[in-house]
Amino acid sequence: MKIGIVSAYDYSHPGGVINHVSYLGYYLQARGHEVKIIAPMHRKNARYFGEDVLPVGRPIPIPYGGTTARIPLSPWLPYQVNHVLEREKFDIIHLHEPFIPMLCLSILTKSQTVNIGTFHACHDHSVMYWLGQPIMHKLGRKLHGKIAVSKPALDYISKYLPGEYNIIPNGVDTRHYRQDGPVRQELKDGKLNILFVGRLEERKGVGDLIRACAYVKKEYPNFRLIIAGPGIRLRTYYEMLARTLLGDQVVFTRFVPFDQLPQYYRTADIFCSPANSGESFGIVLLEAMASGTPVVATNIPGYASVITHGEDGLLATPSDERAIADALLTMIHDSKLRQRIIDRGLVTAEKYSWENVSRQVDEYYRTISDGYKEGI
Repeated sequence: MKIGIVSAYDYSHPGGVINHVSYLGYYLQARGHEVKIIAPMHRKNARYFGEDVLPVGRPIPIPYGGTTARIPLSPWLPYQVNHVLEREKFDIIHLHEPFIPMLCLSILTKSQTVNIGTFHACHDHSVMYWLGQPIMHKLGRKLHGKIAVSKPALDYISKYLPGEYNIIPNGVDTRHYRQDGPVRQELKDGKLNILFVGRLEERKGVGDLIRACAYVKKEYPNFRLIIAGPGIRLRTYYEMLARTLLGDQVVFTRFVPFDQLPQYYRTADIFCSPANSGESFGIVLLEAMASGTPVVATNIPGYASVITHGEDGLLATPSDERAIADALLTMIHDSKLRQRIIDRGLVTAEKYSWENVSRQVDEYYRTISDGYKEGI
C-alpha cells in the first residue's frame, strides 16, 4: 500500500509525536509499504532514517497545553495540500492529531481515500476541542479508523469525539535503547546517578524532582542529578533552584542528540520522570526500561498505563516532593527490588518494541481498508 503519514507538528523539532511518526514510517516501509511523511518543517532537510518527507507549511510556535506546539498557520496551506494529494494518490492517509490546526485538518478535509487518525494527547480539558466540537463531529465522519495511544488518551479524546477507538501504543526502539553499550565515563565516578530526560517545562515536574532530591541529599548525599533536555523559558529558574538546593550535585546537559541518549540511560542508576499532567503514555519510561535502568515515575494515568507499581517501576504521588524522594530512596536502598524492576522492565519494553507496534498498525490498516472497499 502507498501510505501518507501526516504530522501536525514541526518534523524538524524532535518530540513524542515526531518520534512516533518517524519510527512508524521506517518500520512500515520495512514491512513492504511505500511510505511518505507529510509535515510542516522549518528545517527542510530534517530526516531521522533517510525517510521520504514532503514538507508542507512552515511552522510557528504556539503555546498550547502547557507546552509549545509548532504548527503551520498559512492561507496557502490548502493549495499545497491539494497539490500533494492529487500527485501522490495515497491508499491510506494516517493523520497524527487530526484536529490540530492546520495541516491535518486541511488534509482530512480534502482527502478522498481511507483516513486513519491517531490521538496522542491527554489533558484535563481542551478549550480548543470544546469550541471545535461541531467541526470535529463533521470531519470525524471522514475518519474510517481511530487509534488512541493509551486508555488515558482515549478517555480524553472521547469527551469531544465519541466513537470506536483501537488502542495501539507508542513503540520503543529496543535496538537503539538496550542494556549493553557505552556509557558516559565522565559521570561514572562512584556517585549514584539519577537521570531526568525531557523538556524543561512545569508539567514535566522538573522543579518537583529538584526539591525531592534535596530530601534525598539529607539521607543519601553521594548522588548526582542529571537533567537532560531542552528548554529556554524556565531553564534559568531550574538551574538557580538546583544550585541552591543541590550545589554541585546537579548536571544540566541541555539537548542530548538521539545517538547519545542511550549512553545517558545506561549511565543512570535510576531514571525519574515526575510529570504532573499532560502525559498520555510516557515513552521515556520505556526507553529507560529497555536500557536496563530502573524507573521512578509519578502516578498519573499515562504513566500508570505503562508501569505496574512495584513490578517494573515505582509510582509516586504527582507534585509531592516527599513522595518522590521516598520512592527514590526506596530504589536506592533496596538492591533486590531494583534488580527485579530492571529485569521486568526489560520484558515490558520488549512488548512495546516497534516491530510489535508496527505489526499492529499494519493489521489495523488492512482491516479498515478492507471494510472501506466493501462499503464502496
